Order: sequence, then structure tokens, then C-alpha cells
Amino acid sequence: MRTFALHEVGPRDGLQVEKQTVPTGTKLAWIESLLSSGVDIVQVGSFVHPEKVPQMADTDELFRRLAARPDTGRGVLSGLVLNEKGLDRALSCGVELVCMGVSASDTHSRKNTGMGTEEATRRILATAKKTVEAGRAVQVSVQSAFGCGFEGPVPEERVLSIVREYLDAGLRRISLADTAGHACPEQVERLFEAIVDLAPDVEPACHFHDTFGLGMANVWAAMRSGVVSFDSSFGGLGGCPFTKVAAGNVATEDLVHGWQRSGIRTDVKLDVLIEVARSVSAFFGRELPGRVHKTGPVPAERKIAEVSA
Repeated sequence: MRTFALHEVGPRDGLQVEKQTVPTGTKLAWIESLLSSGVDIVQVGSFVHPEKVPQMADTDELFRRLAARPDTGRGVLSGLVLNEKGLDRALSCGVELVCMGVSASDTHSRKNTGMGTEEATRRILATAKKTVEAGRAVQVSVQSAFGCGFEGPVPEERVLSIVREYLDAGLRRISLADTAGHACPEQVERLFEAIVDLAPDVEPACHFHDTFGLGMANVWAAMRSGVVSFDSSFGGLGGCPFTKVAAGNVATEDLVHGWQRSGIRTDVKLDVLIEVARSVSAFFGRELPGRVHKTGPVPAERKIAEVSA
């Protein structure tokens, strides 16, 4: 059975649209718990201008404080960069996996970065090259890969053309992000299978939003199509502030619960993930979109003798 990696993006994608600022110490406590749960990667934050995304103003500080702690076999720390300035900040504070991407929607790209898709692609390729030269791991993504809230359907060939540019640059860790939540399982299978056909050594990753309720169905479609890394967020919190309808991610605890019912990733501590989601919900004083942190997991199977008693 293939090993599926879990990339927790709650501290970044989950929090970036929230208006209530989370204290650095609270973020650190959540991140430490996430790392202790056995998730593979935690996205600590993004290197953006604090005026545009105030919730990410302490990203550099978070990385420095986490890097100063002893390494006890914890997961990888990732961070999102949008440009060369962001990369310089990321390299200076110990980011282990640098994530960056280009939107296949020209409208979304301009709202998100101030650049059209073509210009953004050139700059991201140069930034990725600099990351590799610095000896850091890099993951590149195609955002709005399955549709755009502003433009509607995004041509699949446009998505694949960006993927080809990544591949030609020697980049193999490639994610498709469903920024607007428009993806459906058939589309997910078709695009990821096309990517695997382009480069059998590619390491496909996915990032699904649950805007229209298809998040988990799309995860299972991605699993069937060769995807090896899955983004998710505690409690299903999050959404892109620069898309038309900002809605939550696939909930980490829901994803792990589903996997574990199928015998997958039983090493991850689901109870810890549930407690993190509940803590986040209590902090913001509202219900989060995820389900398992509210319902609890399906009880483990009881022994036959107990059932018949």
C-alpha cells in the first residue's frame, strides 16, 4: 500500500482569513500538538506583507522559536512564499519545505499577487530555482486548478501547461489546489492521472476546499490517482481571502478518521487532532466546519463476545 503524507495547513490557510488575531503563544501550542500527533508536515505560516494578511505577521518569529526547540523526530515545518522577498525571509528563519505556486486563473492571480499568470509563472520558477540552490525542499502548486470563482471553469490544458513548466525546470513535488472548491472526483482523477503520465517520477500533492461539500470525495479520487501528499486544516478552518467565496479546507481530523477506518495512517494520533480542533473552536467561540471533532470518532469494533452479551 502507498504511504500517504499528511500536510497540516491550519496554522497558515486555516487562520489567514480570521480577523481575530491569534497570539503567538497560542499558535505555538497548537503547532506543537499537531507535531506530536504524528502528522508529516505542518505549514507554520506564510511570508506575506503583514498589512495584507495581519494574521501572518508573526510567521518569522514562529519559525525561529520552533527551530530553537530540540528535534525529537517531529514533522517537517513548511511555509508559503509568494515572491523573492518572501523566500529571503523563509531562508533566513529555517523553513524546511518552501511552498509556492501560480494560479491558473488570471483574475485570481492578479488579486492574489498583483501579477497575471504568465508573469507569476516566470517569477515562481526563478524563486523555485533559488530555493533549490539554497538546499531547501520546494513544493510548487497550481492554484485554482479545478475552477475559479471569478472566471468559472479553468481549461485543463492551461493547468497542465503550468505543470509542464514545473517539470521542465526539474521540479517534481507538484500540488494541484482547488482554491475555489469547484473540483469534482472525475476531474480530480483526470488531471492527476494526466500529470503522472507526463512524469512517472512526479510526487503529486493535493489541496481541496470543501466549499460545495465534495472535499472528502475528491480526496478519495486523488488517492486512486497517484497522489501521495494531502493538505488539510484543523476543524476544516480556512479559505483563500482572494477568491470569490472563501470556504474551509478538508478537516484534518475528518481525513485521518476516514483513513483510519480503512486501515490507513493508524500511526497518527486522532485524539490529539480532535483536541486541537476543539481548542481552535473554543478560541474563536464558534463551531468549525469539521465534523469528527464534534461527533467524536466511530467507536472501535467491539469483541464478538461483548456484542452478543
